[in-house]
Amino acid sequence: MNPYHAPLTDMNFLLEKVFDASATWAALPAFAEHVDIDTASAIMDEADKIARELIHPINRSGDEQGVCHQDDRVITPDGYKEVYQQFAEGGWVGLCGDPEFGGMGMPKMLGVLVDEMAYSACNAFTLYGSLTAGAALCINAHGSDELKAKFLPSLYSGQWAGAMDMTEPQAGSDLRNIRTKALPQDDGSYLITGSKIFITGGDHDLTENVIHLVLAKLPDSNGISLFLVPKIKVADDGTLGEHNGVSVGSIEHKMGLKGSATCVMNYDSAQGYLIGKLNRGLVCMFTMMNYERLAIGIQGLGSSQAAYQMASEYAKERLQGIAAGGSANGADCDPIIVHGDVRRMLLTIRSYTEAGRALSVFTGKQLDLAKYAEGDVKEKASRYVGLLTPVAKAFLSDRGLDTTIMAQQVFGGHGYIRETGIEQLVRDTRIAQIYEGTNGIQAIDFLGRKTTGDNLRTLTEFINEIKTDSAEFVHVSKAHRQQLDSYCDKLLQAALTINENKLTQPALINSCAVDFLDAFGHLTYGYFSLLMAERAGDAMEPNFSRIKMLLADFYMAKLMPKVDYHLAQIRAGDAVVMAMQESDF
Repeated sequence: MNPYHAPLTDMNFLLEKVFDASATWAALPAFAEHVDIDTASAIMDEADKIARELIHPINRSGDEQGVCHQDDRVITPDGYKEVYQQFAEGGWVGLCGDPEFGGMGMPKMLGVLVDEMAYSACNAFTLYGSLTAGAALCINAHGSDELKAKFLPSLYSGQWAGAMDMTEPQAGSDLRNIRTKALPQDDGSYLITGSKIFITGGDHDLTENVIHLVLAKLPDSNGISLFLVPKIKVADDGTLGEHNGVSVGSIEHKMGLKGSATCVMNYDSAQGYLIGKLNRGLVCMFTMMNYERLAIGIQGLGSSQAAYQMASEYAKERLQGIAAGGSANGADCDPIIVHGDVRRMLLTIRSYTEAGRALSVFTGKQLDLAKYAEGDVKEKASRYVGLLTPVAKAFLSDRGLDTTIMAQQVFGGHGYIRETGIEQLVRDTRIAQIYEGTNGIQAIDFLGRKTTGDNLRTLTEFINEIKTDSAEFVHVSKAHRQQLDSYCDKLLQAALTINENKLTQPALINSCAVDFLDAFGHLTYGYFSLLMAERAGDAMEPNFSRIKMLLADFYMAKLMPKVDYHLAQIRAGDAVVMAMQESDF
């Protein structure tokens, strides 16, 4: 299995030349005094080393060994505990955490690149730290001062881990039907009783405590509230006490992510503490979910980058067949990189990956502005976060699976056997389309709430910015700019038609949502492909610029036309989808 190496040149290029991170950070007091491009570059250098030398070596062995459940304990694969300790000691769990409680205070647009490296190195391992960072984010945003002081330092340090507990057997995507109960106590705490399923990192041996964020209902209430429930009780001075009625019922045996503990969790009068306001638990949880959904999209992106590295190296080494028109070297066999179909696959993987990375950094930038900016900048960024989060989650993870499968195809039969390692990427990536809200639900949220929910205000503003920005490109051909502009107009027209008919055709949004998200995703990737070619032409060395332009040419010729396909599906409407009776299926 080829060792992973982070695409640091491309990552630095996005921060410095494409999205002007220096100006963004300088304008935000939260970052102005301690973050600049040199700092970011040094952090990424170290993150690459951690991913390559610590995390990646446990990827294959962790998949083969998996987690096990013994005597109410979950044991992670060999090496996980030692690597996690070094990972935590380096401050990586709290990279973007609040400095007041021990976090490093780094911007999310840098954090997404570090996340990508870790996911490329090992999906399963990276989930533990990602869930902890998300739980800390939620506590910091909605918890009381006492809860923040008591729990955040140990979460940011990696001494404790975090998990979010939403799903129940009868309540998956529709959380209104959860049955876990919270009974108020005289001391202001609550006793939590119930069960949850599919809880990532619900229990493990990496840390001395696991802090659960549990959705539950008060007796005689249909409202959903959020509670902090530690596995082991924590005294006021931060020391650990007795077990808290939190136990593991079982672990799931999964298709992939076998080093990640996915647990059935039971709560037997476990002491919990309210996060936020009563009956407003989903509001609190979704503060975390915006970041977690982006992180899961980045899981797909990281897999795509790892798959590209493996497939491109293999294609240059594997001898099979002769180039069309004969071997340039007169050899009996050429490396398969000479064949057009192999190049098509590699170019597709790389184009999706590089554009996806741009989307992740741009979305991270909007998260930073929404959290730390003020006034109109903050308000607009908040709307862009709402618009882009479901796209980042769904489109990145959909393309992540597509590209890992395509990379597996480059390997041919060798991609189907375990020795090459590519099949693990396929298995590990598949879940990203399902958890943290299925991609179909992401699409419905994108079209139904974020696009038509404000009568196209935010979508129109975003698309018009693309049109205005791309009109000023000087290194990109006029044909490419006109093509992008045309697709922008087509997408807006499709959105307008849906918006005009959403009330009279109630199934329209649900039936067309995935195609609309895919059309928007392909268009946005096209814009980012051209933007990278433009910025490389301005400021990068000639070969780097040449490659970015070639990738943009490929994207506009081969992948951008997929917008037309998805718009055609949208124009077909909902009638053919809803025509059959339930009994006909």
